[in-house]
Amino acid sequence: MPLAGPPLTIEVELARLLEKGLAANPDAPALVSIDEQLTWRELDAASTRLARHYLALGLKPGDRVATLMPNRAELVIQNLACMKAGFASTPLNYRYQAPEIDHALEVSEASVLLHHAERDADLALSKFADKLPLGRISFGATDGRTPSYEQFMQTEPAALELTKPSPDAVAFVFFTSGSTGKPKGVTHSHRSFGSIVASTIAGLEISAADVFLTATSYSHIAATHISFGALAAGVRIDVPHRLDGDEMLPLLANTRPTFLCMLPAALFALVRDHNATSEHFHSLRLCVSGGDKVSGELEREFTAIAGKTIDELYGMTETGMSTVNPPDGQNKIGSIGKLVAGYEASIRDANGNEVPAGAEGRLWIRSAANMIGYWNQPDATAETVVDGWLDTGDVVAADADGYLWFRGRQKQIIVHDGSNITPQEIEESLLEHPAVAAVGVIGIHNLVHGENVRAYVELKPGVTPPTAAKLIKFSRASVGYKAPDEIVFLDAMPLNATGKVDRVTLKRMAEAATA
Repeated sequence: MPLAGPPLTIEVELARLLEKGLAANPDAPALVSIDEQLTWRELDAASTRLARHYLALGLKPGDRVATLMPNRAELVIQNLACMKAGFASTPLNYRYQAPEIDHALEVSEASVLLHHAERDADLALSKFADKLPLGRISFGATDGRTPSYEQFMQTEPAALELTKPSPDAVAFVFFTSGSTGKPKGVTHSHRSFGSIVASTIAGLEISAADVFLTATSYSHIAATHISFGALAAGVRIDVPHRLDGDEMLPLLANTRPTFLCMLPAALFALVRDHNATSEHFHSLRLCVSGGDKVSGELEREFTAIAGKTIDELYGMTETGMSTVNPPDGQNKIGSIGKLVAGYEASIRDANGNEVPAGAEGRLWIRSAANMIGYWNQPDATAETVVDGWLDTGDVVAADADGYLWFRGRQKQIIVHDGSNITPQEIEESLLEHPAVAAVGVIGIHNLVHGENVRAYVELKPGVTPPTAAKLIKFSRASVGYKAPDEIVFLDAMPLNATGKVDRVTLKRMAEAATA
């Protein structure tokens, strides 16, 4: 029988996300960052103003508004504006290089791009950034260009009516890496994302007494849906620009958040910062982490400095937060927790049959929070969603108490610092080098980063061999942060029966080298 979380009794309407905070105390802080503070009234006014400027620009409900922005309060305002006017917010990973930017803009068919001016040089290399129907909107430029975000905030727009979006209208298109090597546009409607937000409020037990510190990237779903959950519950959110100790520790000390969400790698760096003390974490009632496995060492070091444990969770861009160790219940260290309200799970074998209790199998999720599909990719959607159940591709086991235990990824994606990296993309970048004959890329477990990228390389005979450092630099020129962390040279690349690079053998070689 499928496992099930509690029934979901909360409803969230994305276009009216600020109503609770506005009703309770409109002049109380709603959003705080290192350099600004907005009350509920100011946040509401700023998002409405931006939505009307977008309408005046020519945007229509349903149009995709792409963003290439670092973590900023402005991204929260942008998302709220899109929810109010029915535009589809389409955040791009801020580390994207020109080819990835082009792929996302082309696939999403974005109408306009809001971007930080510090990315001008990269956008100059883009094929699509200057060909968008409504062009580009800059942020942070000092040359007086228009249109700009600052211009929109400083001028009064026409009092255009904001039409309430339907529950089936597209709210978000998030890009995530797939096993095929090309990021797909995970699409959520107002209904599905509202369900994610409602489940987040229930699962994290958010109350009006909370303050949420969003210590993860707004280009991913987690920061967005947890922040939306906090705002919908009338809770203030703190938005850091950077996730290092120089910014995070003062925020923890000065704003006194009650709950924190942070990826394992960043959290590891924070607790190991030489300036971190137990006092920095004293105000926290809850710290949740996911996106990668929380190691036993991280759990031990966090507990030693914070005096509390990490509540591990599990989620996907396609489903939102599906499980969490319940804040008011037992935290089973090492598990990814129990299903939150509104979610069902089925653990199946390769033939689609449910496995016996306690056995490992692939995790399938059913929920009103599941994505409505991959943008303009019906075949990929049909492969992932079958009869209302979404195949996560991840292997888990459930214990007698309904806690799930993560056993590994069915897919070959490498997760480094919470970012998904596809081996094929790295291999293709290295194969462009004239001295490289064959490449195999795998993930190597790393205590801090989750997995590091290792490339095994076979060189062509008779060539001047490049150094590992030069090959890494060569790869970085085309794939940026995804480039390998290390390179191992082989005399001959192992191949499987079909003549493809045998990653299983490469994994065994890596394990043998560290044994």
